[in-house]
Amino acid sequence: AIGNPFGLSYTVTAGVVSALHRQLKTSEASFYDFIQTDASINPGNSGGPLLNVDAEVIGINTAIHGGDAKGIGFAIP
Repeated sequence: AIGNPFGLSYTVTAGVVSALHRQLKTSEASFYDFIQTDASINPGNSGGPLLNVDAEVIGINTAIHGGDAKGIGFAIP
């Protein structure tokens, strides 16, 4: 994942794709077909690319799992 977490420009994190086609629910709606990753996604990474090992964009970093969960991020394919 590439982004500017907490204002730290040009940050790159690494991880693996943990699952495909994940569903996210909010109090108002459900969203489908996310890529789940353990790459660190923090405030400021949203909108940045999620890349594969060939440097191809496979998703756009979008959300993190709330609560006490760590290392669970989501990207739109």
